[in-house]
Amino acid sequence: MKAIIPVAGAGAKLRPHTYTQPKALIPIAGKTILSFIVDQLHSNGINEFVFIVGYLGEKIQDYVKNTYPYLTTHFVYQNERQGTGHAIELTKSIVGTDEVFVVLGDTICEYDIKEVLESPFSMLGVKKVDDPRNFGVAEIDDDNNIIKVVEKPAIPKSNLALVGLYKIKETHFLFECLQHIYTHNIQSYGEYNLTDALECMIKRGAAFKTFKVKNWFDCGRKETLLETNATLLKKMGGSISEEATITNTICIEPVSIAAGCIIENAIIGPHVTIGPNTIINDSIVRDSIIGSYTKLDEVVIDNSLIGSDASVKGLSRSLNIGDNTAIDFG
Repeated sequence: MKAIIPVAGAGAKLRPHTYTQPKALIPIAGKTILSFIVDQLHSNGINEFVFIVGYLGEKIQDYVKNTYPYLTTHFVYQNERQGTGHAIELTKSIVGTDEVFVVLGDTICEYDIKEVLESPFSMLGVKKVDDPRNFGVAEIDDDNNIIKVVEKPAIPKSNLALVGLYKIKETHFLFECLQHIYTHNIQSYGEYNLTDALECMIKRGAAFKTFKVKNWFDCGRKETLLETNATLLKKMGGSISEEATITNTICIEPVSIAAGCIIENAIIGPHVTIGPNTIINDSIVRDSIIGSYTKLDEVVIDNSLIGSDASVKGLSRSLNIGDNTAIDFG
């Protein structure tokens, strides 16, 4: 089985960070979003990955090759973002007839992945939501068979949202339907969506079942990214690298502090993730994500997302600061 991970999106809702960093590489709870996905799949036996990249794709490629040299990896460029269906269609020559597990590149979920991979059925991950109108939606029968999928229905007939996890056995069937929606210009909201190709497969007789997702962590906006960071730190317990230098500082768990950090005269936590080689002096930081090679001096911040190579001095605020930024409130 091959894993397909589309990571070509521009991440507009997380700007300014995504001007210089792909969303999939933003750190949370001591790892990148992409690493959560890859590690979960690899630990359950998947060793071959196809990454669909576009915006800042070279950073994804460098990160994957440096972090996972032992995996078999392929990179496909989606130069024109025409939707998830278009993205998956680009992998046809690499996938061939192998089964695939498609995981959208901002999808961190908790589910029984071993059970899903061992199932003889094609399966789609779902979770009940209060308002399904902003999601792909699955309608099922009494035997858990999916009878219809619709992308962002105006009047949903189900509250089972598709969360971005798709195990597909009949890949030849998938690529036939992707070609069908492309040839007949079948679009939803101006894009060629994977949901429409799945509906084509169902209409032609393909069988899909659902699998339930226990937790679905939202990484799409600053506020929800910080909530996800806090939740995952609570679950995982956080970690402080032995290669970090921490002096006269109180760390309120859970926190994640990477190697090379130098922290003096500070209070850090709870729910703080700090990237490698960041320097923090005379500061209080809580409920925040701080990038790598950043410097904070005499600050009090909470609920903040600060990028890499940034410098902030002298303030008490809630911030959303991108990479390569210098601010002095002195």
